[in-house]
Amino acid sequence: MVARKNIKKTETVSRRHKKILLIEDDTFLSGMYIAKMTLENLDVLLANDGQEGIELAKKYKPDLILLDLILPKIDGYTVLKTIRQNTALKSTPVVLLTNLSQKENINKAMKYGIEDYLIKAHFMPSEVIEKVKTILRKKQAKKG
Repeated sequence: MVARKNIKKTETVSRRHKKILLIEDDTFLSGMYIAKMTLENLDVLLANDGQEGIELAKKYKPDLILLDLILPKIDGYTVLKTIRQNTALKSTPVVLLTNLSQKENINKAMKYGIEDYLIKAHFMPSEVIEKVKTILRKKQAKKG
């Protein structure tokens, strides 16, 4: 699903704003994050499952991916592995946003070169958005 507030009906994405791909199956959380990111002038693409997330990532090449680990169809680890194997996406910053807090989950995710591992219950949405913006600024500074 493409977040309708930010994406035109032709599914084109403005290059003025940074594109964030949110891969999250919880509709309440995804709606909240879309609303907050929209207020921060970020274009948001929403995938409700891992398979759709991979497809949207390949199609739109987002500036950053917010990824849950527990997803329908394809889990977050498989999404992450697939993204890292794709030449066009392998350097895309990925922030895991999950409720899995066990050390083995964190270690497994770190092997894929993620930017950050955020436990949903430990971060307010505004804090997550600030982290996203900080990562995007760092990415822009590296390019410039």
